[in-house]
Amino acid sequence: MSELMVSGVTYRYERRQSPVLEDVSMRVSRGEIVGILGASGSGKSTLLRLIAGLETPEQGSITLGERVLVNERAEVSPADRGIGMVFQDYALFPHLTTADNIAFGLHRMKRKDRQQRLDEMLDLIQMTDFARRYPHELSGGQQQRVALARALAPGPTLLLMDEPFSSLDAELKQSIRTELRSILQRAGTSCLLVSHDRDDVAAICHRTLYVESGVWRELDSEHAQVDDTRGDAKNNSNKDQAAKHEQPTELDKPTKQDKPPLVLSR
Repeated sequence: MSELMVSGVTYRYERRQSPVLEDVSMRVSRGEIVGILGASGSGKSTLLRLIAGLETPEQGSITLGERVLVNERAEVSPADRGIGMVFQDYALFPHLTTADNIAFGLHRMKRKDRQQRLDEMLDLIQMTDFARRYPHELSGGQQQRVALARALAPGPTLLLMDEPFSSLDAELKQSIRTELRSILQRAGTSCLLVSHDRDDVAAICHRTLYVESGVWRELDSEHAQVDDTRGDAKNNSNKDQAAKHEQPTELDKPTKQDKPPLVLSR
């Protein structure tokens, strides 16, 4: 069963420019972790913004379960989409403890239910003993776990993650990948993860989408190219615009050009 369905989505930054995304279709099944690989400016973070409701597509539709998030007739606000987001800089509140950061999105719950959910999240990320610590007292890996727990605490149907390992060193990154996959699987939440690092995606995701020159290809262990969707991000103006939208304060950080796509194992 498909949890997220993106159908024929087209988006451009300005009317006179060619689309940065053109007639793009993809899906994420319930409980599935899907990765998106591609160079900066390829449109991968733009797709996340469209799914989250931070941008509106020119055409096409996005559905989550049985809910239409956006089409030519309707659009659900970002706050009402049931989508969690983890940014590459984690965006933790420095003046709040671990517990308060995680509980930040639970204000609609009753106090008793809020405490129960907080305890569940602390247990999930194995940080019960760090509940009263502030972000500056945590390691990079611990901060990432707190950011993940904060995004999962309200019970989102879908989790969007943008370059979740970009600020970690190579040694820590390797251990955190395994940890993150385990947490996501225990939570049972569908996830769409954007990265420029094949190792990140190969270690965590069930499937991988690779975008290059506007063409989206699905890769897995059996087929190097399962599905193509049309795209047009070829002109430099679009890439420049995409790079602007893919800053740390938005959703993505400029990265170096990726190598040709590889077949990634499930």
